[in-house]
Amino acid sequence: MNKFRWYIFVPIIAAALAIAWLYFVWYDFDGHIEDATRIARPAQIRPDYNNTVIPPNIAPLNFTVNEPGRRYYVRIYSDQGNGIDIYSRKPQIVIPPKRWRELLRLNPKGTLYFDVCLEDKNGQWQRFAPITNTIAEPDIDEYLVYRLIKPVYNIWYEMGIYQRHLASYDQLPVLRGRTFVKNEAGGCVNCHTFCNNRTDKMTIGVRSDYGAFALLAQGDEIAKIGTKISYTAWHPSGRLITYSMNKVQLFCHLAGVEIRDVVDLDSALACYYPESQTVKIPPQFRGKDRLETYPAWSPDGCFLYFCSAPILWSDRNKMPPKNYEKVRYDLVRVSYDLDSDTWGQIETIISGRQTGKSIMLPRISPDGRFLMFCMCDYGCFPIYQPSSDLYMMDLEAARQTGNFTYRRLEVNSDRSESWHCWSSNGRWVVFSSKRRDGVFTRSYISYVDEDGKVYKPLLLPQKDPDFYDSFLKTYSVPEFVVEPVRTREKDLVDAVRSPIQIDVTVPLTGATVKAGSDEPWQERE
Repeated sequence: MNKFRWYIFVPIIAAALAIAWLYFVWYDFDGHIEDATRIARPAQIRPDYNNTVIPPNIAPLNFTVNEPGRRYYVRIYSDQGNGIDIYSRKPQIVIPPKRWRELLRLNPKGTLYFDVCLEDKNGQWQRFAPITNTIAEPDIDEYLVYRLIKPVYNIWYEMGIYQRHLASYDQLPVLRGRTFVKNEAGGCVNCHTFCNNRTDKMTIGVRSDYGAFALLAQGDEIAKIGTKISYTAWHPSGRLITYSMNKVQLFCHLAGVEIRDVVDLDSALACYYPESQTVKIPPQFRGKDRLETYPAWSPDGCFLYFCSAPILWSDRNKMPPKNYEKVRYDLVRVSYDLDSDTWGQIETIISGRQTGKSIMLPRISPDGRFLMFCMCDYGCFPIYQPSSDLYMMDLEAARQTGNFTYRRLEVNSDRSESWHCWSSNGRWVVFSSKRRDGVFTRSYISYVDEDGKVYKPLLLPQKDPDFYDSFLKTYSVPEFVVEPVRTREKDLVDAVRSPIQIDVTVPLTGATVKAGSDEPWQERE
């Protein structure tokens, strides 16, 4: 009898559910929306995907409607192609990827509209003014490589470098610290760097129980370089790698918007030549009275830009030293001839003394015209400086006039803006920002037009519209690449564990750290 009842009631229940679903699908949204109360402003959505420029090959910009309602209807459309209709009883709006890609493909340089409607608690429909975005014509590079790390600076176990496919939400690991550890502490992977936005030449810094060294991947070959590297820049030819050796210490203030801080007790630049497997420090970088960091090559390889500051303390082992808050880095450059391996004289581009700010993180657009950099109140680590903002300099105008003028970008917020990278076509930049909550660094993407105007940034989209509300890791060092990292994680792990390494002799400076040193690790974002 019970079995017979189930035969009767299961179809009835299924039919009731089907009827409810059909009612929702075939509910006369159009009729109600035509009669809806017009709201003069656009709906508030989170993330704030409104009035910006979006790549034509970006993943759907899923969002949450930040307006109270019982039922939601969103129509996404442009001039060409079929619009996308989304009905939901929840404020989370998830856009069908296939239809999204087709809509963007058909409308380069067009306007993309989001019409947001909702039914309030009284059953009255409201229709907000359209949200508008512009679809750019130039593509964005297909992949973004970044490091994910917990905000607590001394926990490495869950640290890793990952690659994200920007046309979708696919994320794959490049190298994770927990894959090669001997204990639960984990290993530090950092300072991933690529040559010309390509992944066939890649370096990754590693610090672990296996020592401090760099992995150098070139095609299918992976070498373990027996020297500790920090910030790294490939010469465009791929024949030379310039890197900094930094003796940094993290410490904490008693109070403030950001209590963490970093001081660079000593630092110097060095050059690694992969073909000869040698390290050189040009005479221009051997001064004992200067801090040198953040190297960046011009696209033609004729100039190396970096940041330099006077050392204001005598004891380079004491932390924090006196006057650390008075350190302001200059932006400098030095000419270089690859064929003869000769260097020119260092020239100052922007003086920290004149600006009253510390200049950090120079990066040059692929066409060589624009230089983007950070400035903050003091020091070497803009991520921990709420005062850090992004600036732009027109190098072509400087070449013609002899004046290195710059401007503060309108995309800045009242929180830290830091690490940035140009796309291979120079039309997009990605940068790190704490604007969302002041705690977690997130990746933001902005369009840059031919005149160097940088448009309102968009937060790296996620499949879950509420992803960032609960994701408790920070994104650091975002780097655009035009292709996936094809070096297998297993091969990188094998190289980390291998006793075979290229031993190099580094000319001694105060910042030089012996390979395999037991010097305490101080991890930063």
